[in-house]
Amino acid sequence: MKYNLFFSFLLLTFTFGDIQAQELHTLDFKNPEEMYAYFTFSTDKKIIAGHRGTIENGMPENSIVAMEEVLRWTPAIFEVDPRLTKDGVAVMVHDPTLERTTTGTGKVSDYTWKELQQLYLKDHAGNETSYRINTLDEMIIWAKGKTILNLDKKDMPMEMTAEIIRKHNAYAWVWVTVHTVEQARFYLDKNPKQYMSMHIKDQKAMDAFKESGLPYDRMIVYIGPEVKSTNKAMYDFFKAKGVLCMISASPTYDKLTNAEERAEKYRAVFADGAGVLESDLPIEVRSAID
Repeated sequence: MKYNLFFSFLLLTFTFGDIQAQELHTLDFKNPEEMYAYFTFSTDKKIIAGHRGTIENGMPENSIVAMEEVLRWTPAIFEVDPRLTKDGVAVMVHDPTLERTTTGTGKVSDYTWKELQQLYLKDHAGNETSYRINTLDEMIIWAKGKTILNLDKKDMPMEMTAEIIRKHNAYAWVWVTVHTVEQARFYLDKNPKQYMSMHIKDQKAMDAFKESGLPYDRMIVYIGPEVKSTNKAMYDFFKAKGVLCMISASPTYDKLTNAEERAEKYRAVFADGAGVLESDLPIEVRSAID
């Protein structure tokens, strides 16, 4: 009898685990080519990008727990921020200093990883949470089969970023943010499968990319933080190349104090022609566009 109860318990445990896993809205790409196809332009694309994960629901930014919270509500990709510790470990902290997002003080680079493991993350209101700092390695392992990580450029050398992606063979789910043609060429020389979030916010930058000879099917393009008339030329050009354009509401529309005004702006971003909207409030974005 006790053995039957034991095996029943195991069955319930595994079943509950499966249910928990199914709760997440995932993006699971088996290879880079599948991922390229998903992010190719089409008029119906409305992709949500969580800026630093999210700041919603008491979650601390740049954390696995925050991204999991978003994925309970919507499929999403995430822009995140790796920095280096004193002993060269890539950890997920946006600022060069610790005060705003953790219970620590001073520079991230003045602490070893072992020392940073003693700290707790804070939420957007500055309240201490029960969550700890994640490493980039932890985040890459977690993200496989669930989402896309877009690694912003902080103090990590590009050589080290490229090596970490190579070590995990993460070309189907880890991107890099690049600001110049030279940075884009560096990563593609390291591995031609590397996907990028490319900053092209004006005609000069667009002309530089046109002249570079680099491929168009390895990137989305960040064109700026707001809807404006000059975006149309960007949309038209990149649409013809099969490239999605991204607007980031983090410095603009996310700051509006009225939720309905924010929702109107989020809908306007997609109506304007963007295929990707990055926001500190990705769960709210999903509600707005639904």
